[in-house]
Amino acid sequence: MHFVKPRLSEKAFALSQSTNTFALDVPSELNKYEVADAVKKQFDVEVTAVRLINRKGKVKRVMNTTGKRSSNRKGTQPDMKKAYVTLAKGSHLPFFAAAEEEIAKEAEAKAKAAKKSAKTEPKTEAKPKGLKKLVSKKETK
Repeated sequence: MHFVKPRLSEKAFALSQSTNTFALDVPSELNKYEVADAVKKQFDVEVTAVRLINRKGKVKRVMNTTGKRSSNRKGTQPDMKKAYVTLAKGSHLPFFAAAEEEIAKEAEAKAKAAKKSAKTEPKTEAKPKGLKKLVSKKETK
C-alpha cells in the first residue's frame, strides 16, 4: 500500500476551498489510477479526478569550506510527483480543519456584530441633504 502526504500551503488551501481539489505528494512510481485508489483507501472518500505533475529536482550550489580548502560543487534536490485530487461533492479531507474552524468563527463573529449593531441603531430614513439645493438651483435658472 502506498501512502500519500498532503501539501499544506496557502495555494493548496485556496484550491481546496474553491474547487474541492487537494494537493498531495505521491510516490513517483504511481499513475493516476493508483493514486485515486490509494486516496480512496487511505481517507475513505470518493475521488472524481486526478491530475499528476512530475517536478524535476532543482540544481543547487553547495559550498564546502574546511580550513584553507573550499570546494564549490553542485547538488540536486530530489525529483517529486504531485497529485491534484478532486473529490466528489460531500467528500472532504480534514487537512485544513484548524483554518476552516477559524474562518467559521470569524464569520460567526461578524454576523453577531452586524446583528448587534442593527439592534442598537435607531431606524430612521436617511434623506439626502444636498438634493433640495440642487433641485432649487435648477428651477431658478
